[in-house]
Parts: sequence; structure tokens; C-alpha cells
Amino acid sequence: MNVSQLVADNLLSPAILCFALGALATFLRSDLKLPDQVFSALSIYLMLAIGIKGGVELAGRPMSEVAAPLAGAFALGCAIPLWCYALLRRFGNLSVPDAAALAAHYGSVSAVTFAAVTTLLDRQGAAYEGYMPALLAVMEVPAIVIAIGLARIATAAAEIRVHASGVAIAGGPTPPALPPMGGVWAEVVSSKSIVLLMGGLVIGMLAGPSGVAKVKPLFVDLFQGLLCLFLLDLGRVAASRIADFGQVGWRLAGFAVAMPVAHAMLGVLVAQAAGLSEGGAVVLATLAASSSYIAAPAAVRLALPEANPGYYLTCSLAITFPFNIALGLPLYGLMARWVYG
Repeated sequence: MNVSQLVADNLLSPAILCFALGALATFLRSDLKLPDQVFSALSIYLMLAIGIKGGVELAGRPMSEVAAPLAGAFALGCAIPLWCYALLRRFGNLSVPDAAALAAHYGSVSAVTFAAVTTLLDRQGAAYEGYMPALLAVMEVPAIVIAIGLARIATAAAEIRVHASGVAIAGGPTPPALPPMGGVWAEVVSSKSIVLLMGGLVIGMLAGPSGVAKVKPLFVDLFQGLLCLFLLDLGRVAASRIADFGQVGWRLAGFAVAMPVAHAMLGVLVAQAAGLSEGGAVVLATLAASSSYIAAPAAVRLALPEANPGYYLTCSLAITFPFNIALGLPLYGLMARWVYG
């Protein structure tokens, strides 16, 4: 399959066409919008279904078989926010909170992008490891915690420098206290996406294939159709943030496209080193390239309230997500094909 066929196969899939329809509805000023309760219910369904399917694949599988891929995914989740933060501080001229917020989003992952790439691979008949949702779960938390930790360290270092230089003014305003790191950690771990993904994995592992077969019509057969509904409304949401593009600027917009491509290539190399199949490499590359817009925004709002949502939400949801959905998925497939020969 050549490049044009890969792109066409992705763009003409029902899920991507529904995303485009949602965006078009926004540009046409249509009143098309899923009720908030329905959108929330769909997000719960998708994350739980992804977790359950991954848990079934992990049931009875020896740990030695999944240890290397899990370790590689965890390493990516820890490393990506480090260089994202450094680049944004050095070349993006962003403040500490803004750089940390973006690093948290780009180090964490998108469950919907994961669903899109597995849907594409299924349509193409490409094989990949069934336990990939476990890698999704492993990658979601570390980046958020590390990025927030970087912000804490930088803030503490700045305060030490200020006091050491004698600049602090007696009786001056006291900077607002940051939430305790333990509270931030608890907020991230107890977030909806983490609870559903990890809980779904455990449910799938304990129930096994025979137990999950009883709920297969809901969690497997309906998955593609409900994903289409979710992407329909997500297209509307993404298009509605295009107006914030001017606030982001070309430099950050370039970051929001270039970094996913670089991370995808790194994901392919890590997948090959961990012994994943070519299809598994495409999935891990997509996870590395994706940007969170569910778990990360919730944690950032709590831990870094001074960070500008116009930066991290616009980059993640209005630039990176559409890029990955429309062009990134076939591109990452070509990367994997090139590396695997």
C-alpha cells in the first residue's frame, strides 16, 4: 500500500469522517452538539472498553512477554516531558508554568487517538499485540507527575535565588501556596481516565475471555460506532478552538506538529528494541506522538492554575489531535514499515 492509499484509507474511515463532520458543523455555525452527559458517558465507555480488551489479552500471559514493552512505554512517558519542558523554556520562551503544562500534555497520551489507530489497523487487517492498552495506561500518569515536579523545582529554585540576592521585600505580598504534591498525585491517580483504564485492565484480566464474552456485544461490537459519535463531537470541540490559534502563535504551532512526529519515530525504535511487532510499533509510535486532553488538563488546572489554557488546550486539542488523526496515523505506519523493513 503506497502513501496516498494509506492516507486515503485513514481519511475515508467512518470515525475520521465523523470527526470532519463535527468540525464542518462548527464552521457552518450549526447547533450540532452532543449533550454534555452523553459526551461524558461516551468517554467513560471508550476508556473502560479499551481497558477491558487489554485486560483480556493480558489474562494468562507470562509477565516476561510484556515486561520489555511495558518498560519501554514507561521510559517514554518519563523522558518525553523532560525534553519538552527544556525546549519550551529555551526556545519557546515560555514561563515555567506554561512550559510544564505543555510538557505534561505531550508526555501523557490520548486514549481516543489510541482507539483511532487500533481501528485503522483493524480495518487494514494488520496484526498487533492485544495488550497494547496496558502500555496506554502505563504512559498516562508519569509525564503529568514529572512535568508538575519540574515546575515545583524551578519555582523553589527561583525563590531561593530571590532570597539569596536580598531582593525579597519585607512585608511584600506572599506568593500563593502551591497545592501539596501528594494531593496532586492523588488527583491524577484518582482521575476518571486512570480509574477506568486500570480498572478495565483488572476486570478483563480477572474475567478472562469467557467472562468478557458475555458483554462482548456492548464492549466490542458497539465500540466502532460509539467511537464515531465521540469523534463527531470532538471534531466540533477542536474546531471551536481554532480561534485561539493567534494566541498560540506559529512557534508553538510548529512544536505541536514537529514533536509528535519526532516522538513517533522514537516510539518505533523503542518498540523494535522491546520486541513488538510492526503493528505494535505503529500503536506505540502513536501513543508517543499523542497528547492528552482529558487527564492532563484536569491535573494542570489543579497544580498549575497560572498556566495559560489557551496554550496547552489549543496545541493539544486543536492542532496535535487533528494532525495525528488526519495525517499522523498513516505517517507513523510508514515509519514503522521503514524501520522494520
